Amino acid sequence: MTATATDGAAARTIFIVDDNADFRSSAHWWLAGAGYEVQDYADPQEALQALCSARPAGAACVLLDVRMPGMSGLDLHDRLRAQGVHWPVVYMTGHGDVPLAVQAMQRGAVSFLEKPFADQALEEALDRAFDASAVPAAALRPVAAAPAADASSSAPVADSPAQQAWQQRLARLTPRERELLGWVVEGRLNKVIADRMGISIKTVELHRKRVMEKLQAQSVTHLITMVVSGRVA
Repeated sequence: MTATATDGAAARTIFIVDDNADFRSSAHWWLAGAGYEVQDYADPQEALQALCSARPAGAACVLLDVRMPGMSGLDLHDRLRAQGVHWPVVYMTGHGDVPLAVQAMQRGAVSFLEKPFADQALEEALDRAFDASAVPAAALRPVAAAPAADASSSAPVADSPAQQAWQQRLARLTPRERELLGWVVEGRLNKVIADRMGISIKTVELHRKRVMEKLQAQSVTHLITMVVSGRVA
């Protein structure tokens, strides 16, 4: 990690909640070396109690694993919000899939990272988490009720560079590609998409490739993050 957390700013705290001991140890050492105050927890129930009573000196965010025994990261996030704890959350998973990414972003997650992730990806996610002017992720309207093309056209006015860049990328899609994007966001398999759109599976694969290229998405999870947040990530 090359970024630092203390360039003239107040202390920044990162709460890591992950049942993988090796990851916690590595991430704690890594982030502490970058200047962050770090607290890590293996048990989500313990983390819930600790975070609800925590009073960090400065800004804080949560680096949260999705799949954990006893309580999922999504459930923990819900309970934190119910207790009035609204620190920015960066989700992590070693089992990335579209439905999980959509649920995470709908809860207002700053980002959704697939393990193993690059240093830069985490640095950028943390930068967004600690950005006081960061815009909360917008709730995703169900594609069945509002196709992706309609949802993008009715999105809030793009007033930040990241939002403007996203709208520019969306504008490159054809109507057919926007329709396919909607089905991808729903997590539909290529076979199902082909049936819904009345095209072959090979054509679906070609459309998906073009959508990923035009939107400059590095993975499906990255794509979902941008679709739900309405900005380049």
